[in-house]
Amino acid sequence: MKHFQLSSFLVLALALPQVLSGRPNPTKDFAEACYGEPLPDIPLSMDNRTIPWGAPTIINGTSTCCSSLDQVRAGIDAIDSQILELLSQRAAFVREATRFKATHDTVDVPSRDQQVIDEAVANATGVHLPQTIARAVFTAIINASVPFELCVFDSFHERGH
Repeated sequence: MKHFQLSSFLVLALALPQVLSGRPNPTKDFAEACYGEPLPDIPLSMDNRTIPWGAPTIINGTSTCCSSLDQVRAGIDAIDSQILELLSQRAAFVREATRFKATHDTVDVPSRDQQVIDEAVANATGVHLPQTIARAVFTAIINASVPFELCVFDSFHERGH
């Protein structure tokens, strides 16, 4: 298994949709304001649009995606499978980190948790990921990883190791 610095791993995990599917066309991105934090206050649109509206925005080489909702969903499903694999690898590193913690109180380091979240948010726009998504995803990852790591720590010590 390759060893990644955690921050590099997190950026890679967030960048996967863009890396695998191509990036939105930056010269025609009407939604650019939606990539920062906080999200802008945009009036509710009551438009009745012809479907599909707009033009494909994911450019991969010389082709674009997507011409149907089924194509969009297939792309999302493929990326979701890869995200699960990356999360599995991340959980393995979280479990491994537990070996270097001396006491229950040292398992969770809130300053490190915040650093991971802040780095993800700071790096998000560089991979054309909305910062609000980066913050929510990494907060959820941390909030799920800490109880897992505590369980691993407690399970090891409960067995008399």
